[in-house]
Order: sequence, then C-alpha cells, then structure tokens
Amino acid sequence: MNPVSEQFIEFALQTGVLAFGEFTTKSGRRTPYFFDAGRFDHGASLHRLAGFYAQTILANRDAGRLSFDMLFGPAYKGIALVAATAMALAERGLDVPFCFNRKEAKDHGEGGLLVGAPLAGRVLIIDDVITDGAAKRESVVLIRARGAQPAGVVIMLDRMERIGPDNNLSRDSAVQAFERSTGTPVIAIANLDQLLGFLRSGSALATPTLAHLAALEQYRKRYGA
Repeated sequence: MNPVSEQFIEFALQTGVLAFGEFTTKSGRRTPYFFDAGRFDHGASLHRLAGFYAQTILANRDAGRLSFDMLFGPAYKGIALVAATAMALAERGLDVPFCFNRKEAKDHGEGGLLVGAPLAGRVLIIDDVITDGAAKRESVVLIRARGAQPAGVVIMLDRMERIGPDNNLSRDSAVQAFERSTGTPVIAIANLDQLLGFLRSGSALATPTLAHLAALEQYRKRYGA
C-alpha cells in the first residue's frame, strides 16, 4: 500500500468517517462498514483531507497517469472539496482554476449553472465517492457541452463492489462501469482492498476493528468486482 492511502485510512478511522458494524445503504444492501464523508466537517479535517487529494493528484500527474488544466466540483459535496483541493494544490506549487455547478440555474446576477472559472481544456472532477455514477456522468455531459474535456475523476474511496440487487448484480463495480461508459479514468485515494490490507497489518488503529475483518472479507467476496 502506498503511504498516502495508508495515512488516509488512518485519518478516516481517527475522525470517525470510517466506521464498522451493521449498516444499511440507500439501496437496501446490508454492509459491515460505512464511509461518511460528511463528517469531514471542521476546518482542520477538511484542510488535511484536501492534502490527500492534492498528493494523490500530483503523484498520478507526475507518473503520467493524469493531465489536466483545471478542477470541477459537482454540487453539493464537490463544492467544498474542489475549493479545498485547489488551495492544497496551490500550497504545493500548482495553481489551477476551478469551478462548480449549481443544482438549478440562477436567473439573476451572473446567472447560469456554473460558478468560478470557465470550463475549458482538460477538466479534473473532484468528488467524494462513486455510488452509481449518475452524478459524475452528469458532470461529464456538462463539461463536454461546454467544449471542454473530462480528464478524470478523483474520489476518496473506491468501494470496489458490484451494484444492483443480489439476484442481478452488475458485472463491473460502479467505478468500472463509469469508466467503461464515459472513457474517463477514476483515481481513488484508497480502495477496499487497501482497507482490508490495513486491517490485517496489526496497526494499533486496526486493532478495534479486527472483530469486523471477517465480515468485511465476506462482503468483499460476495459483492466485490
């Protein structure tokens, strides 16, 4: 596991963003873990989170896996994330423009759906997770409609699981299906396999969650792509 992914998992556990137990997702699926990105709700935690985004973006850019000119944040969670990530990149020497969208077009003042820099060139989408990919597909359509090109999507956690009812699971995960349908790569700060590796590592932070490891491994076996 790369150090950024490991540190991010530790951070998510420390902040309570990543929790273990018995949860039910919006789709009705029972899951042994829950990732609540909305709990990055203080200035200090958002600042550190943005640092993980920036490190992940720069590492992939330097490795030749990403090339972009600006950032875009889908409403609503993506708004805070894209602004914070732009600041974190600027702190590391890369100053790029960013914008975000509104859910409904504004008919007064500056008007329109977009706030910030005009969409142009290669646009990197910043968001929390991909559940079914619908919101990110809307972002891709919006970017292309403005004559720009989606360069990729960066998210916090790739759950690596197939979607749909148990008797009709998709072949691909939500991330894989999004990549296949849009031709847009997705990069995650961490993924479920890395989380499992962390829990098996013997870290002091992993110790309280060892009781949930078997359930998580079974979940990965059942739903994993």
